Amino acid sequence: MYSMKFNIIAFLLLLCTTFSVQAQVEKSMKGTFALTNATIETVTKGTIQNGTLVISNGKITALGTNVSIPSGATTIDCNGLTIYPGMIDGGTNLGLVEVSSVSLTNDSRELGDVKPHMQALTAVNPNATAIPVTRVSGVTTVIASPTGGLIPGTAALINLLGYTPDQMYAGYKGVIMNFPSSSRGGRRDRRSEEDVKKAYDKSMKNINKLWDQAKLFDKVRDADTEYNPALEAMVPVIKGEVKLHVEVNSKDAILNALKWIKEKEMKNVVLTGVAEGWRVAKEIADAGIPVITGPMLSTPNRATDRYDRPYSNPGIMHKAGVTVAIRSNDTENVRNLPFNAGFAAAYGMGKKAALEAVTIVPAQIFGVADQIGSLEVGKTANLFVSTGDPFETKTQIRYLFINGYQVPIDSRHIQLYNEFLDRSPGVKK
Repeated sequence: MYSMKFNIIAFLLLLCTTFSVQAQVEKSMKGTFALTNATIETVTKGTIQNGTLVISNGKITALGTNVSIPSGATTIDCNGLTIYPGMIDGGTNLGLVEVSSVSLTNDSRELGDVKPHMQALTAVNPNATAIPVTRVSGVTTVIASPTGGLIPGTAALINLLGYTPDQMYAGYKGVIMNFPSSSRGGRRDRRSEEDVKKAYDKSMKNINKLWDQAKLFDKVRDADTEYNPALEAMVPVIKGEVKLHVEVNSKDAILNALKWIKEKEMKNVVLTGVAEGWRVAKEIADAGIPVITGPMLSTPNRATDRYDRPYSNPGIMHKAGVTVAIRSNDTENVRNLPFNAGFAAAYGMGKKAALEAVTIVPAQIFGVADQIGSLEVGKTANLFVSTGDPFETKTQIRYLFINGYQVPIDSRHIQLYNEFLDRSPGVKK
């Protein structure tokens, strides 16, 4: 009897919860939309005042000041509002980690030191709580990147909407490499200079050995060779068909990485992190290698550095001629990408370059600039409509579109805010 009563109660609770969740969750809608009377920041083709942007079949089909609104379109009056392309974060763990301190919710790291064949896309959780929190800040696309080891795996570019990882996939993958450092890893690193050098030499030996093995594997793999998934994944990298993301931060590591890249005659590579890029900006520019740097919301690498070095780093590299994109390098706070860009803008990069660094520049680096990164006819409708500059904290996002779907402005944070804003029943006074 007790068991039966317990099961009935559990069923009723589940039923109530289901109805409650269904009542809270609003579905994204696809259709034809006309966003009228708006300021349109195209990024690549200037600013359009009092313009109209039309979305149909997931694409931008028209924009300008003299646009005919299709019959049956849902018209959204954007008077006093501004349309921006969705922002792109060039490096996150979003979708791979739910709670960093709880291992069961962390799927960004696999065992082993060299595992380029491990695909981050397969581990992306489309229902991660941080995804809606991120996209309502205007961030529509991110790199989901694996962590841990010399080569932790293959990162994937994803749009922040979809029921499966494949639906979210945005058409780009790149192999991650944590380039060895020839110096100590901070004040807590108590290793001797000799131990640091030994560790660096060993890691470089392993990298070069892997490179040589992948080249040999490519030559003989048509023969009766044993299947090797790691080498199989490295072959497109050494042939320049897949981009290599080289994570480096200290001055010495950056210079060593540039030397190694030149020796290997690599043509398809990007430097990531690059916290001390400001120290060697000319060398990076001369190498012609693009950079994805961040976060700006950080502290200096060295205690002797100025407090604002992380803020000014992108601007210094940009002025030296480096192609610079910006990342948050975060999980829960990828939503702060606009503010990372805002700090870069305020500390020397300028608003225009900072906006490009989170829109068209990462799209160009990832080879998807024909699809996203700016507002142009024929591109995917990844965009948001805001009350003002998205780099300012006071700005509100009013409308959001990903892959042409109108996405509700809702998230766990918004739900909690609304719940506790007017508590009922409230606390007795």
